[in-house]
Amino acid sequence: MSLFEIIGTAFGLASVVLTVKENIWCWPTGIVNIVLFLVMFWHERLYGDVVNYAVMLVLCVYGWYEWLRGGPRRGPLQVSFAGPGERTIAVAVCLVGSPAMGYGFARYTDAALPYWDSIIAIVSMVAQVLLARKRIENWILWIFVDVLAIGVYLVKGLYLTSALYLVFLVLASIGLVQWLRRV
Repeated sequence: MSLFEIIGTAFGLASVVLTVKENIWCWPTGIVNIVLFLVMFWHERLYGDVVNYAVMLVLCVYGWYEWLRGGPRRGPLQVSFAGPGERTIAVAVCLVGSPAMGYGFARYTDAALPYWDSIIAIVSMVAQVLLARKRIENWILWIFVDVLAIGVYLVKGLYLTSALYLVFLVLASIGLVQWLRRV
C-alpha cells in the first residue's frame, strides 16, 4: 500500500460523497484523487486506468464548469435523464471502445489485465461525461464499473483501492436512489 493509494483513496471517497450530495466541491477533490491514482496505476501497469484517469482529469474540469454554468441561462445544471440519442451513443462507445482499447493494450503494451482494465476505463469515461451533465444513467454505469474494479484491484493486490470501490458501489447505489428522487 503506497502513500499515493492512501491519500488518493481519502480524496476519492470525499469526492463521491460530495457527488451524491450534488456538492460542487466533488470536482476539486476528484482532481486530487485522479492525480494520485494516475501515479499509482502507472506503477501497477494498469494502463487502461492511466488513460482513464488522464481523461477523467479533463472531464473533471469540464464537469466543474458544467455544474456551475451548463444549465439554462448559464446557471447550474439540474438532474435529468439522458435522451435516447445520448443513451445510444453511450452504449455504442462502451461496446466498441472497450474491446478496441483492450486489443491495443494486449498487443502493444505489457498491461496486466488489458481487457478488464479497458472495460473499466471506457465505461468510466462515459459515466463521467454523463455525470458532468447530471444524467441519472451515470450511476448505473458507475455501479457496473465498481463491481468490475473491485475484482481487478483485488487481483492486483490493491486492497485499499478495492475496498474504496466497494464503498463507491454502495455510494453509487445511494446516488442513484437520491438522484431519482430529484427528477
